[in-house]
Amino acid sequence: MRLHLRTLLSITLLLPLATAATTKLTLYLPPLPNANTLPSRTHATVSSQGTHLSAPLTASNAFVFQDLSPGSYLVEIHCPSLAFRPLRVDVGRRDGEAGEEEHAAAWETFRGNDWANKGEVLAIVRGVVGPGFELRTLGTKVYFVERPGFSVLGILKSPMILMGLASMLMVFGMPYLMDNMDPEIKAEFEAQQRKGGPVASIMGGAGPTSGNPLGDFDMAAFLAGSKKKDAPAPPADADGPPRQQGVHR
Repeated sequence: MRLHLRTLLSITLLLPLATAATTKLTLYLPPLPNANTLPSRTHATVSSQGTHLSAPLTASNAFVFQDLSPGSYLVEIHCPSLAFRPLRVDVGRRDGEAGEEEHAAAWETFRGNDWANKGEVLAIVRGVVGPGFELRTLGTKVYFVERPGFSVLGILKSPMILMGLASMLMVFGMPYLMDNMDPEIKAEFEAQQRKGGPVASIMGGAGPTSGNPLGDFDMAAFLAGSKKKDAPAPPADADGPPRQQGVHR
């Protein structure tokens, strides 16, 4: 009987200590235009080494985790329609005016971030359920890509269309420019066209006797990668004196 009383007394003394060693964590949704339209599957998870807890969305638009042991946790919000920033939450106790009191601090984090890289701490907000932290959204989740509609501007931005427009401008615009050109400049331009410039020499417009060093340049042979062939030896002069041949015996 005495052993039974001692056991009950020990359990009664340990229960307040176990209750005092846990912390309540509350997470509030940010102001949303239609928070009531969030899917019912929306929930938050708190994970750590050996710990994984889940809490549903309450009617007060908050996630409440009860009895969190001291430690560091990763908080993630799972919602089919909205994306939320993950949080790092450290739960512990600190000395206060009335002795030891519960303490929790939160920082924004992301996948692949160094766990020691905390950044700016989030401010504690006072909500309906009690003090907690306000979540932040990343945006709406998009599962389907909308098919782009017909756009005339998109067609005009095509490189092939731009090249065609440039060619049409050269074909129809050059005669107009030539007609409105100054007579002296026009005469000089026509003279250069008759003589042939470097471009005409490269493309084979000028022969080797034109005095241009590029006159004997063969563009086709250069592009084909063949070397310049030596000129064949000139044939023997038929009008020259006959060569003496030896006498065969």
